[in-house]
Amino acid sequence: MPTPDEVLQGLDPEQREVALAPFGPVVVRAGAGTGKTRAITHRIAYGVHAGVIDPSQVLAVTFTTRAAGELAQRLRGLGVGGVQARTFHSAALRQLTYFWPRAIGGQMPDVMGSKAQVIAMAASRVGLATSPALIRDIASELEWAKVSAIVADDYLERAQRREPPVTPEQFVRLYQAYEEVKRERGKLDFEDILLLTVALLEEQSAVAEEIRARYRHFVVDEFQDVNPLQDRLLKGWLGQGDSVTVVGDSAQTIYSFTGAESKYLETFSQRFPNARQISLIRNYRSTPQIIATANAVLHAAAPKGTPALTLQAQRDGGKSPEIVVCADEQQEATTVVQRIAAQKAAGVPLSEIAILYRINAQSENYEQALAEAGIAYVLRGGERFFDRPEVRQAMTLIRGAARAIPGGLLNQDVDDLAAVEPAGSFAGLGQAVRAVLLSMGWDDNPPSGAGAVREKWESLSALAGLADEFEASTPTAGLAEFVLELSERSAAQHAPAVDGVTLASLHAAKGLEWSCVHLVGLVDGTLPLIHASTSEQIAEERRLFYVGITRARDELVMSWSRSRNGRGTREPSRFLASLGAAVVGAAPQVVAEPRVVKGPKSAVKCRVCKKVLTVAAERKLKRCLTCEVDFDEALFDRLREWRLAEANRASVPAFVIFTDATLQAIAEAEPSNDAGLLAIVGIGQSKLQRYGSAVRILLNGGSAEDALAASEAAAANTP
Repeated sequence: MPTPDEVLQGLDPEQREVALAPFGPVVVRAGAGTGKTRAITHRIAYGVHAGVIDPSQVLAVTFTTRAAGELAQRLRGLGVGGVQARTFHSAALRQLTYFWPRAIGGQMPDVMGSKAQVIAMAASRVGLATSPALIRDIASELEWAKVSAIVADDYLERAQRREPPVTPEQFVRLYQAYEEVKRERGKLDFEDILLLTVALLEEQSAVAEEIRARYRHFVVDEFQDVNPLQDRLLKGWLGQGDSVTVVGDSAQTIYSFTGAESKYLETFSQRFPNARQISLIRNYRSTPQIIATANAVLHAAAPKGTPALTLQAQRDGGKSPEIVVCADEQQEATTVVQRIAAQKAAGVPLSEIAILYRINAQSENYEQALAEAGIAYVLRGGERFFDRPEVRQAMTLIRGAARAIPGGLLNQDVDDLAAVEPAGSFAGLGQAVRAVLLSMGWDDNPPSGAGAVREKWESLSALAGLADEFEASTPTAGLAEFVLELSERSAAQHAPAVDGVTLASLHAAKGLEWSCVHLVGLVDGTLPLIHASTSEQIAEERRLFYVGITRARDELVMSWSRSRNGRGTREPSRFLASLGAAVVGAAPQVVAEPRVVKGPKSAVKCRVCKKVLTVAAERKLKRCLTCEVDFDEALFDRLREWRLAEANRASVPAFVIFTDATLQAIAEAEPSNDAGLLAIVGIGQSKLQRYGSAVRILLNGGSAEDALAASEAAAANTP
């Protein structure tokens, strides 16, 4: 158990000031990478070890289960248990569930995992046709209205500046129908959890007093992202108390569209005039060159009336950020993936590399380019790690192995497992967990394929790596303790890192960091979005750019392409243009000019009009996209039918087999031998070996079913 003085060791002066501040109102303005989590966890740990606070009376609130899990894990590392580290929704749900039978009576309604079905039913009642995209947009608007405490009857008056996905009058009717359907089905949504908990605190004094007696000290992270409903909840928790520490950065306010308002951070000292104000500005994450770039953006992103924090880099020098300019989006994706391959060859783990973009639709080109290069990737925002079937199965087997140890579940050393597994001799926790994973067909060698097989291997490998990390931090831990660690991580959705390049939107990247970051698609109309027209909207888009920059520790590459597909002229993001010489050392360097095909050796001409081709898709077809040619459309349809069946069999996206452009090229060229197939851009030796026999069957008039059987046989014989 560390002493109070030992808790303070290693903190910089500002972090130390946070840790030592009396337990009253404290507002910490923490720039990116300045160690805010370290500061607040050491603040709690110092108070506990000094005997000033009871850990069971501390509620630490953040915005994601991952962040809450990390907070709890760090506190355990400081010898502090019993602190409740939760999201707003998790904390409110726990309280609401506990008090419902007494305060409201009966059984608490179920909480919906998704609004989609209820929205569709409500739309049907008001005669509104929907689509999946429209349902998502309606759900977002409903969430904004509810966290802003706007009921259906008040929407037209209080949301005049909003642009709902349907007409305002239609939205009001749909909002009313949504609440009716929800009541009839006995359901609650996530916003109801907060609304009802606030109602308990504001209307039932006995409940409020009991909660306030339990929790006397509050810590709120990412306070710039608080919305009006969450602010009301915090006020309800506090009552007349003032032991609250809030941490945030107005320059990282990027969730205004959800109802978040940085004013609660900016006006905290007005609400609590005696609040201690501390700023964390020493950045430990990034190189000075990256910090200089971030600072150039930061001052333009700061809200009016709030002086921007100027980050001070604490690391030694590194590489200057680069700007890559490409001819089209396909070349941009190829160039980025080539750089990633070089980074991997230089020893950078794939889990330390990220591709970040403004909107999710931008990911497809990068998914395809990574898959074709054989580079594993993780699409952030997909299925949650602990919800994956293979992870659930592995946790069940590990739990069973722990229970099989003689003497019970707890406090058993992993060596005892040898008593029930005579064939094995385990040197430690990592080896014992690997023994369980081996029973599921996993081994240390990655599979050659992609898709579901590769994803399963990566998931189980992540569990093996997590066991190694846990054993290194707690050498005496056995399977039982690891089971508890997994259970806590699962509850907090605190997933281990998976070895693959991360693909994520700028919003999804908030709170994360990587060694190498590629910011892609930086063109006006995408960043900022074309719909961002007001000064407030442009400022938020600029803050998104700042967030993306500050995710990088060692290397930052920013890229844009002059056109989408070889036609049209686009301009770089105005945020790129504003950097200029503000970056320390030199302005970001243009390292790749647009692709231009010159000279007789490299020129590829359209076989119809003889024009030199510069667009990748046209070079693959050997013709302009606008030039018409005759081809066997039935063959093209069979190729597409086979590709879909093969993709489903291999559990990979269809473009991983062949792109549409490659199939079109096959249908137009109708090659008669392997040499002809290899002459088509997009077909190399490995794809010829795997799919050549299937394509030849289709070229000779065979069916998609026959071709699938051929590709299945080839896959079985491919090492």
